Amino acid sequence: MSDSLDPDGVAAALLASISVLVRRVRQVPPGGGLTMPERTALSLLEREGPTTSSALARQVQITAQAMGATLGTLRGRGLVERRPDPDDGRRVVLTVTDAGRQALKDKRNARAELVTRALTGDTFSAAELEQLAAAAPLLERLAQNI
Repeated sequence: MSDSLDPDGVAAALLASISVLVRRVRQVPPGGGLTMPERTALSLLEREGPTTSSALARQVQITAQAMGATLGTLRGRGLVERRPDPDDGRRVVLTVTDAGRQALKDKRNARAELVTRALTGDTFSAAELEQLAAAAPLLERLAQNI
């Protein structure tokens, strides 16, 4: 196996390049004024469905108070709503509203447009675009196996 295919070398190269990409994409001005904690909470609620504030806090490894403040802001803006837990009426679960889904969609669209602009023009050849397209599912599978 050549040095370029050594798993340690591949891992280091991937982490370095993906880190730069993620940092650059995250520099896109927040869509709808969402902060990183707000986007994180909204994304988790959208992806995993209704849950409690304390469960979200545990998942992102922050204090319940910090998550409560984040969710309070999101509720105040109409992006999250509280509902009684169908399994335990004493608890409250949070869900993303349609406005919250739209705020996330707008942010994702802004990021996708940024990447699209970087891929267009003379920066990448057709063959390179094909390589990037082929790498996307591999990167997803890599992420799922970590």
